[in-house]
Amino acid sequence: MWFELGFKIFGQKIAYTELVGQVLALAVVFFAQRRSLWTWPVQLVSVSLLFAVYVSAHLGGLATRQVVVGLIAIYGWYAWVRRRDPIFGVVVRKGSPRERLAIVGVFAIGTVAFALLLDALDASWAPWPDAAIFVGTVLAFSLQGLGLVEFWLVWLAVDAVGVPLQIQSHLYFSALVYTVFAGLVIHGWFDWNRTARRLTQAAKSPV
Repeated sequence: MWFELGFKIFGQKIAYTELVGQVLALAVVFFAQRRSLWTWPVQLVSVSLLFAVYVSAHLGGLATRQVVVGLIAIYGWYAWVRRRDPIFGVVVRKGSPRERLAIVGVFAIGTVAFALLLDALDASWAPWPDAAIFVGTVLAFSLQGLGLVEFWLVWLAVDAVGVPLQIQSHLYFSALVYTVFAGLVIHGWFDWNRTARRLTQAAKSPV
């Protein structure tokens, strides 16, 4: 199949679709950190390629994730176009304690429910980490579209689960990309926090 074409490094095969899809996924983090509208069209191309990769690796959760993330990317693109600040770009803020509790609850309950579904359908050889990555990714992109700083922390959890799963799936380049993701995510967390504080202070300042 065309999506299995690739090359070998140190005896390990890397498909071109995996390479390009994951490089574009890295670019998404780069653009998101800068609150650039390029975040979303680049994401759409990335998920299209990675869908084929994960179908071939028999990871139904990760494959399904690409479809859902593609839909969220369309919404995020629309939301960011409408919610821009003339000075700082996309308006971002920290979640309230109730919102943070809801994020944890959705992540936990969603992971359990989707893992049981994947297992019942025999759609993944590793349903629990597969489900955690799926739910975490959907949640992270949803929060990103809303401009909530906490989406970076959800991404960090996804990376923590994703690295060992990619290695066990023999997707070594993807494992490397997930490791790089973690560094970018930490940097993005601090950057968005600074922006959120600046926007809050600007809102409180007298006109």
